[in-house]
Amino acid sequence: MARHLNRRLKLVFAVSCIALLGVGCQSHSSTASALPGPNFSGPMVEPQAKPAPVATAIEKPKWVPPAKQVAVPSSWVPLASAPKREWDWIVIHHSATTDGGAARFDKAHKEKGWDELGYHFVIGNGTDTADGLVEVGGRWPLQKHGAHAKTPDNRYNDHGIGICLVGNFEETRPTAKQLASLNKLVAFLADRYRIKQPDIIGHKNTGKQTDCPGRNLDLPAVRAAVARQRSALVEEPQRNPGELMQSASR
Repeated sequence: MARHLNRRLKLVFAVSCIALLGVGCQSHSSTASALPGPNFSGPMVEPQAKPAPVATAIEKPKWVPPAKQVAVPSSWVPLASAPKREWDWIVIHHSATTDGGAARFDKAHKEKGWDELGYHFVIGNGTDTADGLVEVGGRWPLQKHGAHAKTPDNRYNDHGIGICLVGNFEETRPTAKQLASLNKLVAFLADRYRIKQPDIIGHKNTGKQTDCPGRNLDLPAVRAAVARQRSALVEEPQRNPGELMQSASR
């Protein structure tokens, strides 16, 4: 009886195990079938639109107009046949007189025993000549040394261009036309002969005990005006040598 009971228990146990195994296999199979299949193409990434390029404004270089060119009289240009002379300074004077001109100063200088007018240029004030008129002395066309700023080594006569404005600028001021002509003349000469700004000087800066060209002639203002005008001046067509020889004695 007991043996028969044991056999039945073993049979029930075996059947239960088989049932359990069957359920486990079925559950595993259904779980496995729920998983996605393998993907051998790599991950799928949604393509993204590229951002539009940002337009950057390119600043164009600003156009700078060339300096306005101003013609100068051909008489300011020496004769082509004249020997070359090195000019290192421009020496500015006043006549220390109320009136005058190149002819009158030429006569006075000859009375001192000089060969001719000592200056290269004279700028009138409306007395003997027109206000602001630039007279060219006989020395300039021939590139002859000056006789206006004597020193022991004579450097300012040998290598200095002498310009005299008619007037006494200890007492009065140069006229507007005189200053305009002075600035234009000095700018042309300084640019043509490569004379530096500090070497545009007054007679008193040569070492001589004098107030020339007077306290009312503003040399720093002249240098500043010259700096603005340099390289903007051009020569007029050359005239014949007879016209260039504007001797102060005429």
